[in-house]
Amino acid sequence: MDKKTEKIIGGNIRRLREKAGMTQEMLAAKLQCTGCDITRTAIAKIETGQRHLYSDEVTRIKEALKVNYEEIYDGVK
Repeated sequence: MDKKTEKIIGGNIRRLREKAGMTQEMLAAKLQCTGCDITRTAIAKIETGQRHLYSDEVTRIKEALKVNYEEIYDGVK
């Protein structure tokens, strides 16, 4: 993914996380419980487009936030 796409997806994840009433720490903990080795700092970097997002992480974030792929990829062409 290019940087522009990662920023869009990261912004969507942040919006969806906040809509779910979760902090970055809460999301990281929920992901860790599923075996995803991710920290709050990594979540922060993903949300700002500073860290690459792997496909398995997208799937787990989708499940943790109880959203669909369309919501995560909203605005990506």
